[in-house]
Amino acid sequence: MDNSKFNYDSSEMKQMGGAKIVRKVTIRNGKGYKSLTKYRNGKKIGTSIKSIHKAHIHLIKLGKFIPGLFMECKCREKTRKNKK
Repeated sequence: MDNSKFNYDSSEMKQMGGAKIVRKVTIRNGKGYKSLTKYRNGKKIGTSIKSIHKAHIHLIKLGKFIPGLFMECKCREKTRKNKK
């Protein structure tokens, strides 16, 4: 199946107290990426961007649910240590 002309955008926001997680999927001309961004108290903590496998793009085009699509997107939170 030809995915070269397929375009798709989707974003989901999940709010848990002061923390917010935004998950985005963008596909342009059959090539796509997924991104996961974490916010805490209105400040961006980190972002992880990965490419989407061609089989997953085909499933998205058919409207199928893909369990664990964002499992490999891990945001490493930056920490500061107080020096005494």
